[in-house]
Amino acid sequence: MRSIFFKFFFFLGIILICIIFLPALFLPKKIVLFGGRIMGYWCKICLKFFLSTKISLLGKENIIYDKKFFIVSSHQSMFETFYLQTIFNNPVFILKKELLKIPIFGWYLKKIGSISIDRNKINKDNLSFVDQISNITKNTSRPIIIFPQATRTEPLERIAFKKGAARIYENLNIFCQPVAINSGFVWPKNGLMIPNKSIVISVLKPIEPGLDKIEFLKLVENSIYSELDKIN
Repeated sequence: MRSIFFKFFFFLGIILICIIFLPALFLPKKIVLFGGRIMGYWCKICLKFFLSTKISLLGKENIIYDKKFFIVSSHQSMFETFYLQTIFNNPVFILKKELLKIPIFGWYLKKIGSISIDRNKINKDNLSFVDQISNITKNTSRPIIIFPQATRTEPLERIAFKKGAARIYENLNIFCQPVAINSGFVWPKNGLMIPNKSIVISVLKPIEPGLDKIEFLKLVENSIYSELDKIN
């Protein structure tokens, strides 16, 4: 029952926020971004109230504030797509193209500059996504977030990271902020929510630019999976 109550009130709140902020689609982008942060805090409120979930943030001292960087995060649930907006400065998400087709919500994703990828095709948009990221990085202070597993995974699943993160690292030549999140123990990919558990967000030490892209990909994958083994 707690899982059902959570999902009902959580998604009801998301729908209401989307409706309230509809006029913002015609206003400056920063107003829509503020709405995204509200969604992140609403996620936290619902998890705490309905599931007694404790959220812990480790490694605050590792968060980059004074340099250009992009974020590489593990992906186990919808939690990180909402809550990471409350930790980092209006991040730009790299996401699957299908999400842009969701009524109203997809409009918001477009408005805030999300970069979509069609995972089943090699097309012009996919091949130019590094150029899109480069333009955002050069012209704003917003960090890019990429989920290199490319899909939600089970908490103990350890699939190889996709090469997109390495392409960003090599082409942009900026710092990488690895993040490990074990949200799947509360909000699993399939099935009911699990109450009375903790979600740990661990911000790891930044990876400096300059490594070979293959070396970088192995390093960031090992760092995140090793941290997940510790916090699980």
